[in-house]
Amino acid sequence: MKRYFSLTLLATAVLAGCATTSLTSDDVSKGYNSINAQQLAEHVKVLASDEFGGRAPSSKGEELTLAYLTEEFKKLGYQPGNGDSFLQEVPLVSLEADPNMVLTIGGKDYQYKKDMVMGSSRISERQSIKDSELVFVGYGVNAPEYNWNDYAGLDVKGKTVVILVNDPGFATKDPALFTGDAMTYYGRWTYKYEEASRQGAAGAIIVHETAPASYPWSVVENSWSGEQFGFQKENNNMDRVAVEGWVTTEVANELFTKAGLDFASAKANAAKGAYHVDMGDLTASVAVKNTIKKSISYNFIATLPGSEKPDEHIIYSAHWDHLGTDKNRKGDQIYNGAHDNATGTAGLIEVAEAFASLPKHPSRSMTFLAVTAEEQGLLGSKYYAAHPVIAANKTVANINMDSLNLLGKVKDISVVGIGKSEMDSLLAQAANAQGRSVSGDPKPSSGGYYRSDHFAFANMGIPAMYAGGGSEALDEDTANYRKRMSLVLRGCYHQPCDRYRDEWDLSGAVQDLQLFYQVGFDISEQPQWPKWNANSEFQRK
Repeated sequence: MKRYFSLTLLATAVLAGCATTSLTSDDVSKGYNSINAQQLAEHVKVLASDEFGGRAPSSKGEELTLAYLTEEFKKLGYQPGNGDSFLQEVPLVSLEADPNMVLTIGGKDYQYKKDMVMGSSRISERQSIKDSELVFVGYGVNAPEYNWNDYAGLDVKGKTVVILVNDPGFATKDPALFTGDAMTYYGRWTYKYEEASRQGAAGAIIVHETAPASYPWSVVENSWSGEQFGFQKENNNMDRVAVEGWVTTEVANELFTKAGLDFASAKANAAKGAYHVDMGDLTASVAVKNTIKKSISYNFIATLPGSEKPDEHIIYSAHWDHLGTDKNRKGDQIYNGAHDNATGTAGLIEVAEAFASLPKHPSRSMTFLAVTAEEQGLLGSKYYAAHPVIAANKTVANINMDSLNLLGKVKDISVVGIGKSEMDSLLAQAANAQGRSVSGDPKPSSGGYYRSDHFAFANMGIPAMYAGGGSEALDEDTANYRKRMSLVLRGCYHQPCDRYRDEWDLSGAVQDLQLFYQVGFDISEQPQWPKWNANSEFQRK
């Protein structure tokens, strides 16, 4: 560790002419080594306990979470990050659709959760579609830069569009089509509802398929039922489609057959080029009854002021929220969210403690942001981006933590969105000191770069790093453990079984947190700010 610190600062000095820190390599090493699995586990146990009830926004669990974060950061000597407060208000509205609904198509009633999940983003007690014509619009993409428009020449006003998940690049694996196997924002469910709304559709239905969605139907059941949060808007979201939702692959096959179409053939056509087709005389009807609650949730923000440049900030982020408690569910009703994302929230505390242990603060300020409502569509980070506590031109970089590595030590570290910024080089230097290499996103088709809170910072033009874990186990024992635990974790994504487990191997999470600490420290001490690479779409304005 001492050797690495010296080499990193030496490289910085060569580039910039000097290094401003008066901290020794021993000082930095002590902070680095203060990050440990036992402390991390204790924080996760508290945050993911039944007492916290799944940490839903605007719940008792939120109050407990914010109180815990406030207590921990105060103990570490951090200052409130938002004036004299550790909190930033995020006005939310929750819509909870009555599950006693049916979707009627072609004379058949489809059942809530079993066959479909429908709802409305309009802040309205009742929304419906009645005898709305169905139109298949392929991937539902209007992307001029890719010369692709599934809506070209099509009037969908009053109609309900049926849409495939992901984008054409995933289906074809053609690197020249969109970005090949790596999902673009056009593949995200959020975009598909937004575009259907812009096109004037009455309803929008996404066909769920596990591989292109990157999660099973059970995630749709749990994530898009119950309370759904959004922002309080003056127009009450009346510019959105009246009804939006998902149907299973089985239902889609049945509907296409009723329409005289073949689902597999229609999918193949949709991947070849912009595509849409009427679904015969099929119409859809469903009535959504919403329970509406307006509330205030909070982002948490704490700062360790820099010793040389306190007005320049490196921001570490993680989302504190999860899915809360489903009182209509039989058996275990609490979505504890231990992996997703009590681990990342606990990681914030661990890295913050490492910086607080230094005898002198880093040159630039270290700010820690725990955001709300990530599970509801990145709402907390979106709100922060629209109402930044720290201006973009004072935010040097973002390091995001979401669902830390529970699978033991690895020889590499995976970077989601690799190649987008100079932060990759800093991470590679730090990883090299651990004997690790940098690898790309192991599952680019899931669109990870658009699915966590760093995305809001990237859209502000702020270089944002989202990394963690890896695919090469350190040794055979770790490889065998990874195989066993991977099955458990995969089956518990957005499920009540995402609970803390004593058998977790947190040594890999500690590795990553140490890297995040080191990268943040190095950014703090180098005179120049990290930049986006020339091919990135997120250049500073």
